[in-house]
Formats: sequence, structure tokens, C-alpha cells
Amino acid sequence: MTDTKVLVFAATGNVGRHIVTLLREAGHAVRAVTRDPHAAGLPAGVEVAPGDLADPATLDACLAGIDAVFLLWPLHSGERLPAVLDLIATRARRVVFLGTGGVPDLPFEEQDKLVHGCGIESTVLRPSTFAVNTLWWADQIRAGDVVRGAYGTLPMSLIHEADMAAVAVRALTRPGHDGVTYTLTGPEVLTQAEQVRVIGEVLGRPLRWEELTREQARQRLLADETFPDSFADVLLDGYGAMLAGPPPLLTSTVEDVTGVPPRSLRQWVADHLDDFR
Repeated sequence: MTDTKVLVFAATGNVGRHIVTLLREAGHAVRAVTRDPHAAGLPAGVEVAPGDLADPATLDACLAGIDAVFLLWPLHSGERLPAVLDLIATRARRVVFLGTGGVPDLPFEEQDKLVHGCGIESTVLRPSTFAVNTLWWADQIRAGDVVRGAYGTLPMSLIHEADMAAVAVRALTRPGHDGVTYTLTGPEVLTQAEQVRVIGEVLGRPLRWEELTREQARQRLLADETFPDSFADVLLDGYGAMLAGPPPLLTSTVEDVTGVPPRSLRQWVADHLDDFR
């Protein structure tokens, strides 16, 4: 799609901000949707529009003149997703959806069905665990050399938000991605305890994991004012199910689509040093 005008939802989030930057660098017109346009802090030349997925009435004006849409679902219920997709399908030619495991009533299979069935070109990105989730440990790391949590033996493949953004931009602006669901992973599988060790190595500190019971971990999350209480059980239940299931399988999708291997956890930590200091 040449001269593509792209609408980016959650444009100030971890993935959305990278997408906006990459699109502008490639010369595409970008309209960024955020609930607080005055605090967006996005690159020059980006059109910033107010909008909220929790209020579909705010979205109609955002979609005027748009060719392609990047969408993720930040709400804790998928009830409104069909209506939002229907609205997008009346205005845009293409949608790229970043899948989520954080919506209890919206499993991945249902996300695929809704997005690919919306009537326009569609791509679903199904990512492994976000590397940015390790920032949940940042306060503990700043305070000492021990990270406490549950399920320390849980294996994960962490993916850098910049790699998700790079795949999304190609799907938004180039042909050949219609009807595809891409499983995106990082280049390695690490347990939570191993992730803490790697973070410590990059920081030059001997960090270690200390195992908590599920209930102890739950109480810690509920006491964290920056962590949404409604997500504590969703997260811990998800971790328990992941530990009981097969270990994650690595894919070559990031490199297949972008031509560049996915970034490691070490690289992610190096890119976010200030967040741990």
C-alpha cells in the first residue's frame, strides 16, 4: 500500500509508540489515537486524535480517511470488540491486530475468528510474553538484589516491543499478510529465575530469584499501586496454566517478516537501563 495513512490505537503505549515512529520514518501519514492528546509526546508530523476504545462513539472521527488500522485490545472484556471491528471495516481497507492473553472472555481463537472475519484485509499478531513485563520487578531491583515472585521455573520466550512493532508496520503497509496469524517470539526461552539473572548481568549486579507461594505473590501484586488489582488473578492463573502446559516453541517469524533476527532479553535490558536504575 503506497502513501498509506495509518491509524494507530494505543499510540503512546510500549508497542504503539514504536509503530508510530517507524511509520513516520518510512514516510507514511499517521494518525495516533490516545485518550490524552496533550500528553502524547509523539514525533513531529504525527496527527494526534482523542479516542477511547471503551467509548465507540469517540472512534468515528478517528477513522475518517484512514487506509489501515493497528489495533490492540486494552480492555478487560472483549464484549465491545466486534462493534469496533465492524466500525473499522466500514472505513479502512486493512487491520492489524495485536493479540492478547489478558482478556478472560476473549481467547486467542476468538480473536482470530473476529479479526479475520471482519470483511477487510486482516493480520493477527500473536506475541509471546512481552519483555516489558519484567519492569514489574523494577521496584524490587532498585531496592535490593532479590526478586520475589511465584512460578520461578516458568519458561517464557520474551519479545521486544520493537520487534512486534517492526512486524506490525510491514503488515500495515505491504502486501502479502492478509488472512495470516503470526506467532511472534524472542530468540530464547528463559525461566523467570533466569530472566532475573540475565537482568542482573546486564546491570552488573548479582540478582537472584526467591520463590513465593501463589497467595504471597497475589498479595504482593495487590499491594502494588501501579499494578491493576483486576489483573492479579488473571496473571497468576495464566502463569499456572502455562507451567502446566508444554514449554514455548520458538518461531522464526520476526526474522522471516522483517529480515532481522529478534532482539534478546539482554538487548531489551540494555535498551531500558534507566527503568531499573
